[in-house]
Amino acid sequence: MAIDTPARLGTYLRDRRTRLDPAAFGLSGGRRRTPGLRREEVAQRANISPTWYTWLEQGRGGAPSADVLDRIAAGLMLTEPEREHLFMLGLGRPPEVRYKPVEGVTPRLQRVLDALHLSPAIIKTATWDVVAWNRAAAALFTDYAKLPPERRNILRLMFADHRAQAAQEDWHSVARFVVGAFRADVARAGAGEEVTRLIEELSRVSPEFEALWRDNEVIAHGEGIKRIKHPEAGRLELEFSAFAVDGRPELGMVVYNPATDADGDRIRSLIESRPALM
Repeated sequence: MAIDTPARLGTYLRDRRTRLDPAAFGLSGGRRRTPGLRREEVAQRANISPTWYTWLEQGRGGAPSADVLDRIAAGLMLTEPEREHLFMLGLGRPPEVRYKPVEGVTPRLQRVLDALHLSPAIIKTATWDVVAWNRAAAALFTDYAKLPPERRNILRLMFADHRAQAAQEDWHSVARFVVGAFRADVARAGAGEEVTRLIEELSRVSPEFEALWRDNEVIAHGEGIKRIKHPEAGRLELEFSAFAVDGRPELGMVVYNPATDADGDRIRSLIESRPALM
């Protein structure tokens, strides 16, 4: 994609700047000829020259570096999609991926999970930490709330938890798929450093994981069939689909739908046999 015109970059910067509320930054909002922050205030927040920032808004500052665009994005408090658009205007490409740890999800996203009554659903990070789940997932897979956060990792459960291994109808095939899909997610999210300790840990405790990781296989994690053997509900077949979370590139949603009405009935009975979540 060709680099966009400097004029369009300037228009975008000016539009974002004028939308900011000076009071939110502890600045006086009185006696301002135009809404938003002043150019010199944005330049100060971005730690760049006020003159150069003015030139950028006027479409005559030249092509800024990725570092400068990152600082301007922080100074303007851009969201991740807005930051990506800034890079497309300034450099003709999206910013390099940068992994950010995730601690939870918004109440709205949790309500999406909760609305899927008979479909186990989870939200996972790029390093496959489960950060949100619904009641069906807790009943069918594991009660994540009873696990410490560091143990809510799909790979740790798959390779270091005997109960999770026993629940898989064909553990070796599932394990190969999980490692290949995990490798693809980690590479896409730029989470190499964050995942190194996890890889070393699993390689120590699981020779199977170490061998699969050495294979360097990469698998697309889109949709498929999951078959599990539940100690109470028996054999279940689920159709799974993976979805990106708009505006949250570090998150992914996986939804497991019962393959048959009988599977749905078994999931319902399993959920009803457990106390309701508070």
